[in-house]
Amino acid sequence: MRFYKPHSKFYCGIDVHSRIIYICIIGEDKKVLVHRKLKNLETDKLLAILKPYRNNIVIACESTFAWYWLSDFCAEHGFEFILGHPYYMKAISGAKVKNDKIDSEKIARLAQSGMFPLAYACSKEKRSLRDLLRRRLYFVEIRAKLIAHIQILNYQANQDALGRMSKITAKHIDLSDRFEDQAVKRSVDANLKLIDFYNKLINDLEVYIRSQAREFNRKELSILQSINGIGDIIALTILYEVDDINRFESVQKFSSYCRLVRCAHESAGKRYGSGGKKMGNVYLKRVFSESAVFITKFNPQIEKYFKKLESKKGKMKAYSILAHKIAVVVYHMLKSGKVFDINRFLAH
Repeated sequence: MRFYKPHSKFYCGIDVHSRIIYICIIGEDKKVLVHRKLKNLETDKLLAILKPYRNNIVIACESTFAWYWLSDFCAEHGFEFILGHPYYMKAISGAKVKNDKIDSEKIARLAQSGMFPLAYACSKEKRSLRDLLRRRLYFVEIRAKLIAHIQILNYQANQDALGRMSKITAKHIDLSDRFEDQAVKRSVDANLKLIDFYNKLINDLEVYIRSQAREFNRKELSILQSINGIGDIIALTILYEVDDINRFESVQKFSSYCRLVRCAHESAGKRYGSGGKKMGNVYLKRVFSESAVFITKFNPQIEKYFKKLESKKGKMKAYSILAHKIAVVVYHMLKSGKVFDINRFLAH
């Protein structure tokens, strides 16, 4: 957890919602100077309120779904903007009474006191394509669930295994003949039609993403693609989610951010298991887990290593260990600018 280091005369806490914002500005003497509600569309009024404090004010808000426009507004008009981590903010300043007015003041006072937990605010230039890559991941998950449902129906009918999921869409006729019940046939047919739709949609998105990502750091992209099994879309997802590898002080913090390590809970020498499994970047967790599957498929040496790991730990645990191992390697590759070395990967 990183905290903001205060250095300004004035601090503005803004509680952002879908249609309204609540503003609180406090001065050096910790007195409230402004406390009022505005509609989100009233940016001219917001600018008029902030103008008298220009160059001496820091604007802070919590990381919710609606912070993008406020960050862009601050960048456009030259105001310093900081984004707060919602989980830690709640832990630090949780109270019995809660409303927009109180929340905006709490945000301002946390920033002024140096107790404002920072979240990473992605730049406007990369944010939209990063979000599109996230949307693509969501559609891939939906497609996987549709394929899994067909597999379930096949097991329920006690039929021969369908094989690799990627081959299912090529078996439309075979699948129809497998089931006698007309309702089940309809269910399978509906799934297949949706799978075809998502196949085209995902492919179209990938074509667009490739065309828009040409200006991205080609060196970093080629470094990640030196790992056999990591394609351009997976590599781009990693790069857009990480943005700047130097924001992670250590490989341990990077692994924690990727949700690939367990956080021990201890007190008075006693262990109480682990927690914080859902704290971090879920998209990096997914993409590194996906990478673990692909690199075992395309690298015989790694597949051999994985089989040994699987015999000791079980399949799912082995994939988790491999995903963490890939994340560690990616961190060091991006830091050093060196390509993948399979011998070093297997030696550690």
